[in-house]
Amino acid sequence: MSTFTVPDLSDDVCARLREAFLRTGYDADGVVAVLGGAAHAALGRGEPELAYRASLDGGELGTLIRLFLLAGTEPENAVKAAFAPLTIEDAVAAGVLRGTGDGFRAALDIRPHGDDEGSWWVVSDLDSDALGHAVPEDHVLGVGHASLSLIRATSRRPVGSLLDLGTGNGVQALHATRHAQRVTATDVSARALALAHATFRLNELDVELARGEWFAPVARRRFDQVVCNPPFVVGPARVDYTYRDSGLAGDDASALVVRQLPAFLNEGGVGQLLASWLHVGGEDWGDRVARWLPAETDAWFVQRDVADPGLYVGTWLRDAGIDPRSPEGRAKSAAWLDWFAANDVRGIGFGFVTLRRASGVTPTVVCEDLRQAYDDPLGEEAGRWLNRVEWLRHNGDSLLDVRFRVPPTVLLESVGEPGEEGWETTIRRLHRTDGPGWQHEVDELATRLLAGCQGVLPLEDLIELLAAAQGLESDELTAAALPVVRELVRHGMLVPAGS
Repeated sequence: MSTFTVPDLSDDVCARLREAFLRTGYDADGVVAVLGGAAHAALGRGEPELAYRASLDGGELGTLIRLFLLAGTEPENAVKAAFAPLTIEDAVAAGVLRGTGDGFRAALDIRPHGDDEGSWWVVSDLDSDALGHAVPEDHVLGVGHASLSLIRATSRRPVGSLLDLGTGNGVQALHATRHAQRVTATDVSARALALAHATFRLNELDVELARGEWFAPVARRRFDQVVCNPPFVVGPARVDYTYRDSGLAGDDASALVVRQLPAFLNEGGVGQLLASWLHVGGEDWGDRVARWLPAETDAWFVQRDVADPGLYVGTWLRDAGIDPRSPEGRAKSAAWLDWFAANDVRGIGFGFVTLRRASGVTPTVVCEDLRQAYDDPLGEEAGRWLNRVEWLRHNGDSLLDVRFRVPPTVLLESVGEPGEEGWETTIRRLHRTDGPGWQHEVDELATRLLAGCQGVLPLEDLIELLAAAQGLESDELTAAALPVVRELVRHGMLVPAGS
């Protein structure tokens, strides 16, 4: 059961709190300006002392930084000045502050969160470090790594309507307001909706809110885009924390969203979510997730990581503020690991899923690993991937007529080893240096064919020239080349001339 009282951040409270934040410069840029780059980076690593020292010269903004970002206690006079025109009494009554013996502390986590266009404030619950104990069941998580990952993996093309399923603190919906005309946010947790509502009020944004499990609050509705950061933690069927546990066993929560989401998309609409899937003995993970898909759905499953079961359990226990060495931690670990063992779970995959409703056509389903580090956000690449899939759908039967070119961002890497006549090339690898950094190993014939892809001759002519030069049958070379060409087009490593 929750130990919290649901806060009451009314329109009036949010308006005055917003005024205080604007007046003091409590936004993403203002915090960095006061702390400096080194202290701000240290704070992100969980090292607060540099930020604390820098904040002492920050005046009223420094007070807000110490309250909300450093979980500190501040004297009444300083808090009163920083919160004006919101009074301390009203802030306490609304659940924003709580009194202590020697001052006031934050009762909620309210912190700036920005993008390239500006800054917002996100309202969530204090974490276990700030609370001094494990979080309650209905804890509302702040903007964590998973949230940021989904933000970066979401396509930002303009849409009319967008659904944020399982909104939590509302951060996905915040970003959605940049590119969607209408945003709807749902959650099963009353507390999450209350804090998300406060987030939207504080930022003066109009977002429709609805409470209920999964897609029930939007039954019989459709959207141009759906984003979802579901409770994707896998394991026994239980709910310790609503932000991470679905009550469904194994990876059934991710499976449920993938199965049901396309029915809530308009034709051509796109769904994007984080998901987890089990790696079970004797089963390919790609086959497992592909079985989740309904008909007429394009799907791109991108696996970013695979966790060892023991490491996975310890990570999520610590995330909730539970020491794996404690009696409670040992008991939870045992139950979790027993479940993994009973179900022959060898690993837990994690990644991004992009879905598109594609009625009346043969869908494209791709499951692939992307575990290398890369800098570019995946959202833009996801949009381009969908474009390339659609292009292949319309042009796949006439690839031989297309004049292709290799983009300048694609390089050919060669690996050689000493041989009797000098260095002998053993590996030829195409490497796309932008986006996710896709790599493809190719043979010598493929490299010769690609060398001719300069946007001048159609693919059929290049194949015939190569076949003649190598003494091969052009039909056989064509049959071998077309699957490679399709895969390179899908990964943006071979493009039509003029694009």
